[in-house]
Amino acid sequence: MKLVVLLLLVALAAAAPRPDEDAETLVDERQDNGDGTFNYRFETSNGLKEERVGTVGAEGQSNMQGSYSFTLPDGTVAVITYVADENGFRPESPLLPQDHPLPAHAVAQIAFAEEQRAKGVVFEK
Repeated sequence: MKLVVLLLLVALAAAAPRPDEDAETLVDERQDNGDGTFNYRFETSNGLKEERVGTVGAEGQSNMQGSYSFTLPDGTVAVITYVADENGFRPESPLLPQDHPLPAHAVAQIAFAEEQRAKGVVFEK
């Protein structure tokens, strides 16, 4: 019986998530092509992952697209994909807050105000 309990405890300890400070780097790939383009991939034993591809933008800036992921405390994996370019950083993920749609009456008021502005109507300040 003691042996069974001991084996169960060993199995439980082996299956337990490892603390972040014990995480090991599993993948670390970096490729700089020297022309402003690059590839990057990183992964650790505790579930952190990141991939990035860089290109030169139309205005000389560095454009990037990629993703990163990590394990949440409940065990699910969070994934965020993104694009970063002349239009800014644009992440996408079901975890990120989303804007609520405007009610129909608010959309109608905005459309009416734009029509009035186009006709030259000046609103008092």
